[in-house]
Amino acid sequence: MAIEVVPADPAWPEQFRRVEEDLTAALRGVPVIAIEHVGSTSVPGLAAKPVLDIDVVVARTSVAGAIAALERARYRHRGDLGVSGREAFEAPDADPRRHVYVCVEGTLHLRNHLAVRRVLRENDELRQRYAATKQTLASDPDMDIDRYLAGKSAVLQEVLALSDLTGDEKAQILRLNTGGPAT
Repeated sequence: MAIEVVPADPAWPEQFRRVEEDLTAALRGVPVIAIEHVGSTSVPGLAAKPVLDIDVVVARTSVAGAIAALERARYRHRGDLGVSGREAFEAPDADPRRHVYVCVEGTLHLRNHLAVRRVLRENDELRQRYAATKQTLASDPDMDIDRYLAGKSAVLQEVLALSDLTGDEKAQILRLNTGGPAT
């Protein structure tokens, strides 16, 4: 299946705000630390797959309550999909298309998302190179998601070089992005 990467859409921040309101209502009673718009759609001016990535940040003790609340709101729980400290959900509708994750505060997965967002928002040159890399990869009609993720790894490592993640954490992220074991 082809990978779709589109120019930045100025509607993405408003779409996130609508989903954030819905998630806040669905999670009423669950101690949520933050609801973060992450991924490429959270970076102004960055080409992206037209799917919002949203991290619902909770303490480890609140994960079960967050899962139950989202299931009541008709989100389908998909498990951790191999990423410890993160629970994935399929949205009950496609308005907008989105991936929603419940993330334990402080985990590497969450810190990676926030670091990439921060660096790409601050660094025009890296943002442009990342967009060009994604567009080039997506232009291959035979591209699959695993090759797409691996193909972005080199520029993502440059992005992470400007983050506050440790060398070991950056190596773990590289292994995850290129299909190796996270250890």
